[in-house]
Amino acid sequence: MKTTRATVDWLPSNHEALFDQGSQTWDYLIDPANRDRMGFAITTPQGAWIDGVFHPKYFAFITAFNDWRNPATRTPIKTEDLLAAEGPFKDMYRQLYTGFLRNSPFVTDSDLVAMGLPERHTGGGKPAPAPTTYVEVTVTPVGPGVIDLHFRDKDSDHKSKPAGVHGAEIVWAILDDPPAGWEALAHSSFDTHTPLRLSFLNEQRGKTLYFAARWENTRGEKGPWSEIMSAIIP
Repeated sequence: MKTTRATVDWLPSNHEALFDQGSQTWDYLIDPANRDRMGFAITTPQGAWIDGVFHPKYFAFITAFNDWRNPATRTPIKTEDLLAAEGPFKDMYRQLYTGFLRNSPFVTDSDLVAMGLPERHTGGGKPAPAPTTYVEVTVTPVGPGVIDLHFRDKDSDHKSKPAGVHGAEIVWAILDDPPAGWEALAHSSFDTHTPLRLSFLNEQRGKTLYFAARWENTRGEKGPWSEIMSAIIP
């Protein structure tokens, strides 16, 4: 099978974003109605592969991630364990998408989007172009330590994403001073539907969150970064 750009670039390089996307895919896959409709019932060879090959790699990754995710208890060994589990999971995640989901006639583009995966390009026209517009982000406090980041196309009258766009990558960090550039925003999350909800520890309340966003199309190509914005964690 020929490898396309999408088989590589749709995978987040950030641990948190990979966890979010993988969990979104798995939550959709374990719904019996979704599995049966897409041809992945547990009695089929495809279903057996998902349960017997993909799931163990996914479970090992999320277990290592949950051990690693709290900075207060993070150790070098936990980081090594996370990296050791992440590589095999990424390999299986690519196989799941390219070998099963993307080429199945029973899996729709709506299914792929619901799983946090790129839509397939179905002939006839040109592939989706790289995004050129900017993301506008607004902040809504939800509760103590919880905020929603609502994203939309800047200067647009519509809430929908631009044509060909899969979702928005949002990078963020809690910093004492305004960052000099986007590279200082060390955390990354990806969402296909607004808003993105972020939750913080109690000791992080009252601190300043800096963030920026950019669009990503269905082939993994990224648009320009927005300006760096800030909000106080409630």
